[in-house]
Amino acid sequence: MKFLDYIKDKIITLLLFLFTYILILFLLFAFKCSLELIISISITLFIFITLCILYDYYRKVKFYNYLINNIEMLDKSYLVLETLQEPHFYEGKILFHALYLINKSMIENLKKYEFQLNDFKDYIEMWIHEVKLPLSALTLLHHNHQELFNTKEKKYIQRINDYVEQVLYYVRSENAEKDYLISKINISKVIKNIALKNKDILLESHVDFLIENVDIDVFTDSKWLEFIINQIINNSIKYSKDNDAYIKLYTYKNDHNYTLVIEDNGIGIPSNDLPRIFDKSFTGYNGRIQKNSTGMGLFICKNLCTKLKHQISIESIQQEYTRVSITFSINDYYDVVK
Repeated sequence: MKFLDYIKDKIITLLLFLFTYILILFLLFAFKCSLELIISISITLFIFITLCILYDYYRKVKFYNYLINNIEMLDKSYLVLETLQEPHFYEGKILFHALYLINKSMIENLKKYEFQLNDFKDYIEMWIHEVKLPLSALTLLHHNHQELFNTKEKKYIQRINDYVEQVLYYVRSENAEKDYLISKINISKVIKNIALKNKDILLESHVDFLIENVDIDVFTDSKWLEFIINQIINNSIKYSKDNDAYIKLYTYKNDHNYTLVIEDNGIGIPSNDLPRIFDKSFTGYNGRIQKNSTGMGLFICKNLCTKLKHQISIESIQQEYTRVSITFSINDYYDVVK
């Protein structure tokens, strides 16, 4: 709040004071008052109005500057009311009360939408669990009676399973702290589960599944890590080449972390798409080739890795390779559940 702006806002008041002063001077001269009295009254009026303006400006500038500075400093500006004290001047009281009512209304509306969103998420989770029952039955039927299914039907069942899992983990990732369980797990066990789950589609797609040096322990959530790796492997299968295709998993260690690398020799990712590869619903060039791409898989993987305090990155050269790295910090603090 600048003093000049404050004076501009008070220009009508100052003009009225000037008009009143001229009127008083006219009356003083009309009654033939002495020059000394006229000067004394003029000085007194000038000092009075100056003090009134300075006092009014001082008490307002303190409040409004504090309000503006707090709004600019806060990440969530709507919480500014929590940082303020009710001012002593009337205009400030009106503003403070208005902010209180606005804040109260916003919180009530947020709570209403939060309840609706939570109800919707609960419904989605329940729906997913219900859908998984017939899907599990279909998967079991496929394993027991493979002669009844052709290659396309097997892929469709697997694809439905993957999309249902994707929805489930997307919903859960919004409230990750309620679902994940950090413990010491062996990466090789997680990879074995993934290999078993994808063995049919790997064989049918003629993709070699190579594993090297993955027998290491890290702190993570095994279920969430399995989903992340599975999503990446599914992408590698989806975008694999027709000949000599492979997916290779290996780990390496430096001073402060372990890194799991998932590498394939598929069609790769264009360099222009790499900066946006983890954006929500981003499909890029390869997504236009594969019409069934949703652009959600890597977004969810990135979100889950962030929640778990892991780092995920991708490097790729088109028509040569794609290399996904997941880094697990060794020295990070976790509440390990025994």
